Amino acid sequence: MLYSDLASTFDRLESTGSRLEMASILAEFFRGADKSELRDIVYLCQGKLHPDFYPSVLGMSDKLVLKAIVEATFADEKKAEQLLIKSGDPGEVVVTLMGKKKQTNLFAFDAAPEKGELSVGDVVKSLGQIEKASGKRSQDKKIEIFKGLITKSTPNEAKYLSRMVTGRMRVGAGDMTILDALAEAFATKEERPEIERAFNVTCDIGLVAQTIAEGGMDSIREIGVRVGSPVKVMLAERLPSVSELVEKMGGKCAMEYKYDGIRVQAHISRDGNVKLFSRRLEDLTPNFPDIAQSLRTRCNFAEAIIEGECVAIHPETGFMLPFQTVTHRRKKHGMDEAVRDVPVRIFMFDILYADGNDMTSLPYPERRKALESGFSLGGMVQMTTMKIVESPEDGERFFASAVSARCEGIMAKSLAPESVYRAGSRGFLWIKYKKDYQQALTDSFDLVVVGAFYGMGKRAGKYGALLMAAFDPEEGLFETVCKLGTGFDDEFLDGMAGLLGDDISETMPRSVDAEMVPDVWFEPTVVLEVVAAEITLSPIHTAARDLIKEGSGLGIRFPRFTGRVRDDKAPEQATTVDEIVRMYGMQSHDSDGLSSEGGNAREE
Repeated sequence: MLYSDLASTFDRLESTGSRLEMASILAEFFRGADKSELRDIVYLCQGKLHPDFYPSVLGMSDKLVLKAIVEATFADEKKAEQLLIKSGDPGEVVVTLMGKKKQTNLFAFDAAPEKGELSVGDVVKSLGQIEKASGKRSQDKKIEIFKGLITKSTPNEAKYLSRMVTGRMRVGAGDMTILDALAEAFATKEERPEIERAFNVTCDIGLVAQTIAEGGMDSIREIGVRVGSPVKVMLAERLPSVSELVEKMGGKCAMEYKYDGIRVQAHISRDGNVKLFSRRLEDLTPNFPDIAQSLRTRCNFAEAIIEGECVAIHPETGFMLPFQTVTHRRKKHGMDEAVRDVPVRIFMFDILYADGNDMTSLPYPERRKALESGFSLGGMVQMTTMKIVESPEDGERFFASAVSARCEGIMAKSLAPESVYRAGSRGFLWIKYKKDYQQALTDSFDLVVVGAFYGMGKRAGKYGALLMAAFDPEEGLFETVCKLGTGFDDEFLDGMAGLLGDDISETMPRSVDAEMVPDVWFEPTVVLEVVAAEITLSPIHTAARDLIKEGSGLGIRFPRFTGRVRDDKAPEQATTVDEIVRMYGMQSHDSDGLSSEGGNAREE
């Protein structure tokens, strides 16, 4: 397949804001694609060559890409730099420079046909060479390879290639949209949940695409959990009290301590290798080499996949330390010192796979029993503290013990026969209750930065406030819920531009739905933890717009940054709009109250 056909499809995707239309455009293209190439095509639609958990990342700096573009187009370097500063988009820069050269009849592209001769295979091969380039001359190698791609490209092809290698490939082809397209192209709407299940247990959208194209739904149903491919984590619902939690569970449930650490999924293979994945599919093995080694040593299975929480421990007292301590293990440098200075234990709470058996379809009690018997517990490898509770009073006592043990709270888990592990899903099989619930709104929010406002006074010359959004999985949009301006210390304010700088967008990003207009837009990438006083109806925020009251969305009042950057979460793993709707329903509130950011705010 010619790459120009794929680039034309990208154009069509960019021309619409409708997720349904995007899915139909992709479905049409997928049906006509060579089945053997579909896996690569799906990755390219997302600006990647591999699934998200693959260790290598395709990427070139703006500086390298600009140099390659300048050399390929014989353009003036300063002019090219000015164009990039103005647009922030290397794709627009290369189109402009190639178009100008055509007009002067001095450029080789004048003789090029309407379509380029680059195939999808050519692009994948060249991008793979860029990805693998290493050593002393790696930057020069990358420039030469990318320059070669540009010289063989039409302006439109070059536009998307330039965006792809700089991480700006944002045409709306998110995971959910691609799954919708695969269902439309090769299955039915009713079979869409089964396709999503295959993705949730592999985290490999390309594999799912190739499987359904070549083998249909029968092959999709055969996809299961396997060591080496992370499983999307199961998530918990919230309830505002322990008594309601126990009642929801039918009067009896398992309760576990909820630890204040980093959730990891450990893949222990037959060859002795152990990989630790974060919930956003990052490889954390280099950060917790001691945990990886201990899991391998103490595992009684030949191979297994388990989940646990890595928690920092005081080296002398053995007390559990707060989340901020364990984050020192997330450093990219000085890991030997971090391992020495920040002792860690893993508290295991679930098992997803063991010796060829997919455990996710088993009820929670069976999984817990298999996990307990599958490891020689001790040292760094422990189980979460768990108790079967049969009354609200018993639950309250267990919650109090969790808090006194310096935990965040508790996780209640169903003991019912249907208490399977639902990868990538949130539901009432698991319910969390945190000590925050007794002090603040109902919980903290993990919100995504989509914009910034310039500061005044002491904050002049810096970003002073941020526009924050929740995620709507159904629409694939980030919908605003608050303007965040408190909780920032001087260090965070000084570093905010660096934290957000690579994600600046000239216009409101396609995946954002906002009415409030910030001074600067950002692609949804950075997730921050926020607490607030309450959730109210808002005339200016777009989360759950018209759902509760016509003309109003939901906003959170008096938001405050906790100081915690959730770099363990992808933006799509942020607090969802549905969660905020449910949290709003849990409050005792005046249904006519409006957010203080609107003109009719209710003050208390």
